[in-house]
Amino acid sequence: MELLKAVLFGIIEGITEWLPISSTGHMILFDEFVKLSMSAAFKEMFLVVIQLGAILAVVVLFWKDIWPFTTPKKGLIKKDIFSMWFKIVVACIPAVILELVLGDKIEEMFYNYQTVAIMLIVVGILFIIVENWNKEKESKIHDIAGITYPIAFYIGMFQLVAALLPGTSRSGATIIGGLILGLSRTVAAEFTFYLAIPVMFGASILKLWKFGLHFSALEIEVLAVGMITAFIVSIFVIRFLMSFIKKHDFKVFGWYRIALGILVLAYFLLR
Repeated sequence: MELLKAVLFGIIEGITEWLPISSTGHMILFDEFVKLSMSAAFKEMFLVVIQLGAILAVVVLFWKDIWPFTTPKKGLIKKDIFSMWFKIVVACIPAVILELVLGDKIEEMFYNYQTVAIMLIVVGILFIIVENWNKEKESKIHDIAGITYPIAFYIGMFQLVAALLPGTSRSGATIIGGLILGLSRTVAAEFTFYLAIPVMFGASILKLWKFGLHFSALEIEVLAVGMITAFIVSIFVIRFLMSFIKKHDFKVFGWYRIALGILVLAYFLLR
């Protein structure tokens, strides 16, 4: 049963990590109905480290776009990709500072259904507003190379909101920020995927470090199954999203967030 639950959590992670609908909001609601019969410390670690499977999907799908080294004949390095990674580092600075200053206090203060539900609704409304505002405007940036260092930092500030307030959705915050700053939907989504690699990898390593490396056989199996499932599902979801946004805007995700936020509030208030 625990392995089956791990599969279900992996499916939820693989879908909600990349669609701008808040993986945290879905995990909190899902955990009310499907609870892992594991220690509280393991579950806290599991819900973060399972993201490594989702991250691996980005690495596999975009390998040619993110690997900065090449053959000696071509000069050993790809300067444009190195430049992109430097910009990603700049975008990560605000979230890293927040983690160093507040750390676990963020979860203590804001990791509750009220914050998650409110941010689901608020960011959903923002998606609809930004898309309506952006409807008649021409995007200024149509490729990753067009992102400047200041724009990368500003996107990092939008990500900071997601790091501070669960339910915002890291991908949702950075995509909204990208659209406001003039990125096309495709570029905003791609930069969000790339930005997730160091952020989620770092968060996972930190959780593993705090948990320790003393796993039972069942804990190893549950974690592995969850990560593998998240990886497989993420492959399909990322491909779907990149195809979807070529013809559609993000408003459908905004309406979905509003509906889910109302559902979360209603469930916890009436139970």
